[in-house]
Amino acid sequence: MSPLDGSLDEHALKELIARELGGVRDRSLGLTTEVLEESELTGQVSPLMSPLVWDLAHVGNYEELWLLRAAAGIDPMRPEIDGLYDAFEHPRSERPSLPLLSPGEAGEYVSTVRNKVLDSLSRVRFDEENPLTAGGFVYGMVVQHEHQHDETMLATHQLRKGAPALLDPPATSPIDPAPAAEVLVEAGPFEMGTSDDPWAYDNERRRHTVDVPAFRIDTEPVSNAAYQAFMEAGGYDEPRWWTPEGWEWTRSTGKRSPAFWSREGAGWVRRRFGRVEPVPPAEPVQHVCWYEADAYARWAGKRLPTEAEWEKAAAWDPVLGRSRRYPWGDSYEEGRANLGQRLLRPSEAGTYAPGASAYGVRRMIGDVWEWTSSNFHAFPGFRSFPYKEYSEVFFGDDYKVLKGGSWATHPLAVRNTFRNWDYPIRRQIFTGFRCARDAA
Repeated sequence: MSPLDGSLDEHALKELIARELGGVRDRSLGLTTEVLEESELTGQVSPLMSPLVWDLAHVGNYEELWLLRAAAGIDPMRPEIDGLYDAFEHPRSERPSLPLLSPGEAGEYVSTVRNKVLDSLSRVRFDEENPLTAGGFVYGMVVQHEHQHDETMLATHQLRKGAPALLDPPATSPIDPAPAAEVLVEAGPFEMGTSDDPWAYDNERRRHTVDVPAFRIDTEPVSNAAYQAFMEAGGYDEPRWWTPEGWEWTRSTGKRSPAFWSREGAGWVRRRFGRVEPVPPAEPVQHVCWYEADAYARWAGKRLPTEAEWEKAAAWDPVLGRSRRYPWGDSYEEGRANLGQRLLRPSEAGTYAPGASAYGVRRMIGDVWEWTSSNFHAFPGFRSFPYKEYSEVFFGDDYKVLKGGSWATHPLAVRNTFRNWDYPIRRQIFTGFRCARDAA
């Protein structure tokens, strides 16, 4: 699923790229024109989200910019629409008022772009002296970008009202309860980030050594049942559990539960992709912001892990003395993580035991993005590539780092080193958390 080990020659790598381009486009269409009417594609369900037709045309425009113009040297097809689909030129709240392509026009545009990309792929040389094409980087970047927008589209689907538009596959993974609630990660250095993953983003680079004090980390993400205990203990009404900013957030918004939860009798239900159902106690809590995660951790006598702690617990193999790409190893293997929209929800505690890290920490990849306590900053030796708007413009204390991906994240778009980030108030994304504490 990626050319990590260098075993693919250029021809085989291009065949893999063509397959992945086809797979991600099938996913995009399955979230837009194949399941929704035009009014739902052009409407806006929330100021936080773009109209779905914007996302569809945007991924095509991004693909044209990088794979046709930059990689293949082909003249622009529709230069007059570049500004409409520049994510930095127009905030999401403004996009419905723009003269966007209609769903039919957007579908035709992305199809034409894709046909030209596949036609030109054989002529583009993967020159190792050109960092844009070496190892197929720019193609991997475009595939990951579209998968990331597909996850954003799923967040839009979750916010939409009305009847379900997406199939809800049943869970099939066996349950194997964890032997302990938390594990010890010994003190010592480990290698954080990457220098040799050809499809990694600039903010994951460069690999560097971090010396981490000993700590304990939960073997599973915090569950709905555990989070409900915090709620029932008055967690939302006790200021000592909250940062000043978090307390102001909960007072000003009136939030007293995760997003999409509501009371029904003596229990709780949630709305999930148009379905109303009892909150499953064993699933990881989802749709909580950083302030809520931090408050829960304080209430539980713990804290959120730092980004370095999270990555060490996920990636470091103390026997081999090196980091791995996934918790279980260097290659993606089906059945080890809840990724790629195989479900429309997180899995229950005890599932995906074969995906545990070397320390025995489970479900660090997939299920829910996990908040860390760390702000989003550059690693030592960072170099912006191929454009500063992917990472560099977001560095600072305004954003918190999230790790691990969610059930909505495609396997190509996540790894132990992958760094997501968002404002601490965000809840529409598929976020949860696990706790850590200093080793006694």
